[in-house]
Amino acid sequence: MRKSTLRNNLLVLLLLSTVMACKAKKNLVKAPDVRPLPVVNNHMAENLLLLKGKDIPFNTLSLKGKVSLEMNGNVNNVSMTIRIQKDQKIWASVTAIAGIEVARALITPDSVLLRNNLQSVGVKKPFSYLNNFTSKQVTFKTLQSILSGNTVAEFTNDPDALDSDTGVFKIKGAQGELAYQVLFNTLLKTSELSMNEVKAGKSLKVAYSDYQQVTDALFPSVVRINAVSGVKITNLAFDFSKIERNVQLDFPFTLPKRFEIIN
Repeated sequence: MRKSTLRNNLLVLLLLSTVMACKAKKNLVKAPDVRPLPVVNNHMAENLLLLKGKDIPFNTLSLKGKVSLEMNGNVNNVSMTIRIQKDQKIWASVTAIAGIEVARALITPDSVLLRNNLQSVGVKKPFSYLNNFTSKQVTFKTLQSILSGNTVAEFTNDPDALDSDTGVFKIKGAQGELAYQVLFNTLLKTSELSMNEVKAGKSLKVAYSDYQQVTDALFPSVVRINAVSGVKITNLAFDFSKIERNVQLDFPFTLPKRFEIIN
């Protein structure tokens, strides 16, 4: 039972970590305190372009730091490295005390590969496997956008969904059974992202705060995630100390023959 619980926790950690955003703190310069830009309520299409214009352009991203995972009262604290090659792959590695790698993941638009090194267990599935943990509307590009802190394309297509009555921007809408809401701060970056699929009993809330400047881009210094699937509640706290953009990256992944492949 304990072995099964550990295996599931590690796999879920990898799955959820690739769905979420990052936290950058070390060697960063505090972003300036700016006032909200003028909002033109009658030109929401232009305002959408304004928000998208704050997205971070990249070919690759490398994120390193620590993450705390709490599932049903059990807490795991580990180190994590996440690498992204835009529109192609997301790679994650989890290490425990003494730098021992305990799990690894590789996600592409078509597939999901996971391995638990402690128990020699692997998962090889199509991308749709992730929809067991997230809404079926979540795509590879959705994960990529959330992880990079960029706007989610599927949520920023309709100018009528954009509102600014409170003085800051808010996007609220639905796609099929998925309801979503995005709140922006005065830096025109996301402060909160919520996704709810009531019938399936799934919800995801990501809170971003304390944005810091990394070279010419803004990253959230504090990120808190709450995920609910049925009666299971998962909380994650990210603390990434190193972020590199547009650097040469490797994405090594194999499933050794001794590994038991879970179907």
